[in-house]
Amino acid sequence: MSLSRRIAARSVRMLGVTAASAAFAFSASGTALACEIGDFSATAACDGAKGVITVTDKDPSHTSAEISVFLENNGADLRQVGEAVTVKGSKKGVTVSFAEEWEPGAIYRVHVRALEGKKPLNTDISPNLTTPAKACAADTSKPTGTPSSTPSSTPSGTTAPPAETATALPSPSDSASDNAPGAPSASNAPSAAVQESNLAETGASSNTGLIVGVAAALVVVGGGAVFFGMRRRGASHR
Repeated sequence: MSLSRRIAARSVRMLGVTAASAAFAFSASGTALACEIGDFSATAACDGAKGVITVTDKDPSHTSAEISVFLENNGADLRQVGEAVTVKGSKKGVTVSFAEEWEPGAIYRVHVRALEGKKPLNTDISPNLTTPAKACAADTSKPTGTPSSTPSSTPSGTTAPPAETATALPSPSDSASDNAPGAPSASNAPSAAVQESNLAETGASSNTGLIVGVAAALVVVGGGAVFFGMRRRGASHR
């Protein structure tokens, strides 16, 4: 083989290796710049007393992606949580949050749809997100409206009078004594015993029977006298 042919053959082999290397590098870089579902993760946490679902995008290609979250019920979407959010990830990670008062053990489906690339990503984060077994703690810093268990001595809607006003008002006994006429002395008012004794003397004494008997006898004598006088007068007329 001549020198020129050897040089040409080497050149061809070198060009082939270079082309293969370039193709491999290009394919590797294309894979690295693609948006993959493995770059996304979701967690359920608490922001104080409020629940929140956080999605992290660690896509180094900075591909724009739309993230939607759905509450699941027996494998079907019950409702969407808020609105879809568009995010551009980074190697360090970019997070987006969805406010949600989640219940313990609830299941959420997180869907990712890439908005760029020849083969846009359009799938769910697997597996679905399951919330913790303990709910977010209630905020105890604000006073609750629960009334006290001990009833107040003063009824609701009434106000106890001030101490000075209560003492200045005359008592019922004082006002009654001022307005009522003076009570008669014991010497002027006849007692119940005296009234009973007078009644006994006037209408219920021991001489009442004798007086009644004498009056009845006088009535009989007077009636007899009238009867005999009328008979004598009738006899003289005959």
